[in-house]
Amino acid sequence: MRSKLLLTLLIGLTVTFVFRLFQIQIIDSKYTLDAANNAQRMEKIFAPRGIILDRDSNLLAMNQAAYDIEVTTSLLNSLDTSRLSKLIGVNEKKIKSSLIKAQRYSPYRPSSLIRGLTAQDFAKIQEEIGFYPGISMRRRTFRKYSNSASGSAIGYVGEVNDYILSKKPEYKLGDYIGIAGIEASYEKYLRGKDGIQYITVDNLNRDKGPFQEGKYDIDPVPGKNIMTTLDSRLQEYGKLLMSGKRGSIVAISPESGEILTLLSSPDYNPNLLVGRHRSKNYNLLYLDSINKPLFHRGLLAVYPPGSPFKIINALIALEEETIKPSTNFNCIDGYHYGELHIGCHCESGLVNLRKSISHSCNNYHCQVFKKTLDKFQSTAKGLDEWEKHVRSFGLGNYLGVDINSGRKGFVPNSDFYNNYYQNKRWKAPTIVSLAIGQGELGVTPLQLSNMTAIIANRGHWFIPHIVKSIEGTMIDSLKYLTPMRTTIKKKHFDTVIKGMEDVFKIGTAKESRLNGIRIAGKTGTAENPHGQDHSIFIAFAPIDSPKIAIAVIIENGYWGSRWAAPIASLMIEKYINDTIARTDLEERMISGSLANEYGVESVEIKLPHN
Repeated sequence: MRSKLLLTLLIGLTVTFVFRLFQIQIIDSKYTLDAANNAQRMEKIFAPRGIILDRDSNLLAMNQAAYDIEVTTSLLNSLDTSRLSKLIGVNEKKIKSSLIKAQRYSPYRPSSLIRGLTAQDFAKIQEEIGFYPGISMRRRTFRKYSNSASGSAIGYVGEVNDYILSKKPEYKLGDYIGIAGIEASYEKYLRGKDGIQYITVDNLNRDKGPFQEGKYDIDPVPGKNIMTTLDSRLQEYGKLLMSGKRGSIVAISPESGEILTLLSSPDYNPNLLVGRHRSKNYNLLYLDSINKPLFHRGLLAVYPPGSPFKIINALIALEEETIKPSTNFNCIDGYHYGELHIGCHCESGLVNLRKSISHSCNNYHCQVFKKTLDKFQSTAKGLDEWEKHVRSFGLGNYLGVDINSGRKGFVPNSDFYNNYYQNKRWKAPTIVSLAIGQGELGVTPLQLSNMTAIIANRGHWFIPHIVKSIEGTMIDSLKYLTPMRTTIKKKHFDTVIKGMEDVFKIGTAKESRLNGIRIAGKTGTAENPHGQDHSIFIAFAPIDSPKIAIAVIIENGYWGSRWAAPIASLMIEKYINDTIARTDLEERMISGSLANEYGVESVEIKLPHN
């Protein structure tokens, strides 16, 4: 009995041992790779990033072949660093420093000597590099951007650093990540998943071919392709019109919230931040504190909205029933209250709501603002109610746009002024500059364009977004499909829109009128304590079925009708008609420069390393 038990136990152990041995050697490849670790090298296969397209499937960002030069110091017999320096265009001291680091890391494993050779760079040295034992080339992909007008919107890709690695441990040294714009905001979709290649090596770590014919290799998974809402044709045209000027153009489709144009001027060509000169180019762009090409004015710059904000104040007054469309105020050289005087350039006399918009009457809107706040039991209560209305237009807060960048702007309330004036009393005339879009108000161009889309829609809006689909699947998030609504009833928009149409017919932008398209717009001049005032214009078209809402800001551009209004009307004409009939106006905008106002020779960015 005992012998049978021992025999059964022995057989059981044998079967278990054989099964485990079979599992280790045949089934589980992990042990095969571990056993072969001393005879093979694992190399990462970089996954190609997803491509980026505009709304019409035109390429904005794609991939190109790139190469890293690597060194295995144990294979170096003697190295002419001077000759190698001239060959690859790298400082000899840097080469020597890299060789020391490579030796310390591992004499038997490849270490990076220089990263980011483009295909053109590689072609120049391909033949001669073979004469350097221990020097090898490693293929990867880099970005290539086909639309230099969309640099700040698309963003760029950069190598991870210690800070990024501390926040994102899933990345490794040598990896690349989206740094700005769409490249950063949609990194998780664009990145893809890297593969692995196992290479058989000898005792000196020299390649002997694929390990077991690539049986255990893992193919990379490419990133997902993204279609944006941008109209690259319109983006390029906007850049042309902004030649020699600082500012921004933001255009939105009112019916969907899709961003058609997101332009900052001066912009940068993202191709300058690709390849081995990217660090030098970035430093030059970063240190340009005058033109600030890396600063996206469309998302980050905050300006007083100026006279376009009169539209919002008028709508609030209509909603609060402090005025009617027929309400008149007599304008005599502007608004007067005690010693306070705010000038006005409209024609003197009785002005109704519609005319106050077309001729931008400061007195009318100051009177309206005071009357609205005085309706309540206190000015503080009135201002807080006013603030609620203003914020319903997406002002004073983040819009929720799908780009990881932006600013809230600023809309003041009673707490702000109580803190500012302390024990001093303040009334509506104290803060009446808010009526004309000045004072403490601050908006971004994106917010101003969205505000225009709300007016075009007669009170509702969709959260602005810049991506239309990912890998062919339309963005269907309720966040972007659910309409947001203001506190203003739809019926109140008709009169102000008629006034905005009159801006082109008989008002402040009549020189920019466009035959055949009904456009509603509003000129603005934003006070600038640092120089000449900013030129501002908002518009949407066609009035009955809006397809585009646009905001243009030209820094130091004097007044709205001088630069911003013509540029906005040309952008609308280009988008709707696809051609430009007013070629004289177009030429004047393209050739016009404000470089003298900025105190610079040129607004365009020119870098030595292209």
